[in-house]
Amino acid sequence: MPNNHIAFENRDYYIEIGLNIAFYRKRAGLTQDALAEKAGLSRSHLSAMEAPNIIRPFSLEILFNIARALNVAPCKLLEFRE
Repeated sequence: MPNNHIAFENRDYYIEIGLNIAFYRKRAGLTQDALAEKAGLSRSHLSAMEAPNIIRPFSLEILFNIARALNVAPCKLLEFRE
């Protein structure tokens, strides 16, 4: 089964995580550049993760790095609204 199918099945989760990252980033007063630097990512990768029209799979390591840079528990980035 191609990876595109897997990403499509989880599309809404990736969108929610991206929205959560953007929410906590803005709450912390950080630009995408600043958060990307603190989390050890490129700005373009972070931008793609936050964009609701792009599905950018990523590792738990990246999720943990972003959470640490935002000073939030990783579970906060995984909270999905109904």
